[in-house]
Amino acid sequence: MPTPMKNYYYAIATLVFVLGVLTVVTAQPVFGDDPVDAPIDGGISILVGAGIAYGAKKLNDRKKKQNNKDNNNN
Repeated sequence: MPTPMKNYYYAIATLVFVLGVLTVVTAQPVFGDDPVDAPIDGGISILVGAGIAYGAKKLNDRKKKQNNKDNNNN
């Protein structure tokens, strides 16, 4: 199980990674004329939603496991 300090390092590393990716993704080239715009979504919103659902399930499972452990000790 990761220690609180490791969790802190993971959080900082994740934050640095996300900010770095956002910087690269938002860099847009300058066009001389008016290009035809295209949607960029490509299913990213579905992947983000799936990631949030997976994280919520993991948190719920962890809480259930902790509650079972506490109930068994009593």
